[in-house]
Amino acid sequence: MSAPENVETADPERLYEPPADEVGFSARAVIVGCILGGVVAAMNIYLGLRIGWSFGGSLIAAILGFSVFASLGRMGVIKRKYSILEANITQTAGSAAGTMTSAAGLLAPIPAMRMMGYEFTYVQLTIWAISVAYLGVFFAVPLRRQMVLVEKLRFPTGTATAQTIMAMFSSGGEAERKGKALMIWGVLAAVFTLSTHFIPAIEHPDISTIGLSYMSVWGFSLIISPMMTGAGILIGPRVGISLLLGAIAGWLLLGIPVWQAGLACGPTLVDGMWTSGAKQACIAPGAVDGFLAAKPALMAKLEGLALGSGLNGDQALAALRGNVRAMDPLVWQHKGLNDYGTGIKGWILWPGVAIMVADALTSLALSWRTILNTFKFKKSDAEALADTSKDQIPNSWWIGGLCVAAPATMGVTYWMFDIPLHLSALAIILSSVLAMIAVRSTGETDINPIGGMGKVTQLVFGALAPGAVQTNLMSAAITGSGASQAGDMMQDLKTGYMLGASPKEQFKAQTIGILFGIVFCVPIFLLFDTVYDIGGADLPAPAAHAWRAVAELLSQGLDALPPGAQWAVIGGCIFGMLLPVARKYAPAAAKDYVPSALAFGIAFIVGAYYSIAMFVGAVVFMIWKKLKPEQAAALSFAVASGLVAGEGLAGIGKALLMLAEVPTLAAMLGM
Repeated sequence: MSAPENVETADPERLYEPPADEVGFSARAVIVGCILGGVVAAMNIYLGLRIGWSFGGSLIAAILGFSVFASLGRMGVIKRKYSILEANITQTAGSAAGTMTSAAGLLAPIPAMRMMGYEFTYVQLTIWAISVAYLGVFFAVPLRRQMVLVEKLRFPTGTATAQTIMAMFSSGGEAERKGKALMIWGVLAAVFTLSTHFIPAIEHPDISTIGLSYMSVWGFSLIISPMMTGAGILIGPRVGISLLLGAIAGWLLLGIPVWQAGLACGPTLVDGMWTSGAKQACIAPGAVDGFLAAKPALMAKLEGLALGSGLNGDQALAALRGNVRAMDPLVWQHKGLNDYGTGIKGWILWPGVAIMVADALTSLALSWRTILNTFKFKKSDAEALADTSKDQIPNSWWIGGLCVAAPATMGVTYWMFDIPLHLSALAIILSSVLAMIAVRSTGETDINPIGGMGKVTQLVFGALAPGAVQTNLMSAAITGSGASQAGDMMQDLKTGYMLGASPKEQFKAQTIGILFGIVFCVPIFLLFDTVYDIGGADLPAPAAHAWRAVAELLSQGLDALPPGAQWAVIGGCIFGMLLPVARKYAPAAAKDYVPSALAFGIAFIVGAYYSIAMFVGAVVFMIWKKLKPEQAAALSFAVASGLVAGEGLAGIGKALLMLAEVPTLAAMLGM
């Protein structure tokens, strides 16, 4: 592929002025973009349900798209050269498809509803996703002139994508090197992930043999996960260290005293069933042993119940049949500490959520200038308004789209969630306003505050519809969807503007990519929902727990909190407010040393081993950067993306193996 010519442009932001006959929108560019976006969607569902985050697909689609067409060109499969404008269409379709995991609510509100017992069919989720997916796109279109042309907001990911595309076409060898690294590490991650189905011990090795059994009970164990390692490389040392500090603070410094105080001892064994009955006091292991020693009949019964309860004989001996809970964490690892109803995990979840919510709302409040500027459209001269981009998006497209999408969303939410039409209409109006704020925040900081937007909506609907948990959650889902797609669309439009692309062609690629994203992500979500307990140990879904906790707290008040947790919630709120304030006003040299409140709070919700694994990934990146800085700068994103995408895709295969009840290697050998 030939290097692009250096062309003098009137706007210094313009990196490229395409020839009049250069092809942009093409079937091959859209199809490859949609397929790569499907890979990103699969990756994001698996990653998002594990750690609560998702990553954009623009750069992955751009790099892999270039590599695919370069390879096809060398093999003589394609005759016409892949163009810069086609690369832009590929990344547009890919990012649109990849973003659908969050836009469809599959990482937070929908899993939160599932945790509360709501069931969804494929048809229901598909109709829901289609109804809300396009709102953000239609919200974003009229903002393009102000945000991109007049104010020239940076939109860092969009800018980086444009620069990456230009660099690839200037130096194709470097682009293919990145694509090759992504593919190699992706394949290795996929092979390892599939191997863990047959040999589970390689994913979560037993560290009790080296004297760390007590620590492993509290979640401080070893998990070997390419995805977590890759995520650690992507998030960097500040967030990785924040996760480790949060795990230590939540599970050890807070969790152990809470357990010792008898505030969260796990479920009670009553009549052979593990229940989460009334809150009762814990007793020491010695007292349990003495009690059972005097009652051999009860001891025998507990041993008999062990198989049905999933405990071995020794574990069953540590449980009482009546109103007292055993307290030994070595015994209570699965039935106590990890119980969301009455265990430690269910207790420390609340201060963790408080930290996350306080951080989201405080960060939003600290961006008051951004919010204010959103509604102060600057006057500009003729040069600023003179958009030389060809094929502008007709007003009839986004206005007509809103006229269809808004009533469709109202009808679907009424049909699926019994949300009154006037409340869903209000949610759409609120979504349009908050989407503007989200777009500006994305343009200035590259941070799309989807969580903050959702929490604002939850607070509003907590007042308008008290006690209606599903109205609270799914109204916030509308807002989150609008913010997600509006931010993604504007990043793509920024890339397109810098490359001289047609906004109309990008709009078409975005709408097609969204549809393909839904085709990919809905069945993958349902597969994981069938095989795993979403919200449990394997897929803890921290974002969903946060949304659910806020909805229940607004609905039930303080009764939703476990005993003693109200003070932890207050402390979490204060801590969550202080960190973003400290980071904003800290000297530039000290900002990177202020922990991330969001990561700190997430570590309270996911198992500590996830935080440790991502911290290890961040450490790997720091060592790599120290030893080979140029190589790390060039390949770290590609390697990390390969690790995340490889496990994400193989996670689907692993789920299918579990669904088909394919035995492990030990079972095959009769061990």
